[in-house]
Amino acid sequence: MSKVAVVFWSGTGNTEAMANSVIAGIEEAGARAEIVPVSAFDTVKIDEYDAVAFGCPSMGAEQLEEGEFEPMFSSLESKLSGKKIALFGSYGWGDGEWMRNWEEQCKNLGAVMASDFVICNGEPDDSAKAACEALGRALA
Repeated sequence: MSKVAVVFWSGTGNTEAMANSVIAGIEEAGARAEIVPVSAFDTVKIDEYDAVAFGCPSMGAEQLEEGEFEPMFSSLESKLSGKKIALFGSYGWGDGEWMRNWEEQCKNLGAVMASDFVICNGEPDDSAKAACEALGRALA
C-alpha cells in the first residue's frame, strides 16, 4: 500500500476543501493518505512518502503563499527529482498562471507529475471535487 502525503496551505478554506477531495481519491484507490502540516514537512519528512499532493492557492500577483508554503516548497527542491507529485489550488482572480508556473518549475526539477494540476475559482464545485478525487487516485 502506498503512502501519500497531502501538504497544503489554505486561507479561506477553498484549498482545504480540495485537499479533502484529494484524500478521498487516495483512500478510494486503496492507498494511505496523511495530512502533513506545512510547518512539519521538510527534506526529511518527504522521504517517508511514496507520493505527495501539494496544494496552495494563488496569492498576490499569482504566486504561492509567501509566508509558510513557498519557503517550505523551496526547501524541498533538491528532493523533487524522481518524486511522484501532484498540484492543486484555488484562485480568486487571474487565469491560473501561478499554477502553470509552479507545474513548470516542478517538471524542471525532475518531479514526476502523477496527473494534470487541478485549479478552481473560489469554492470547489462538484466538477472540481471530482477532479481532485481523480488527482488523488492518480497519486495512489
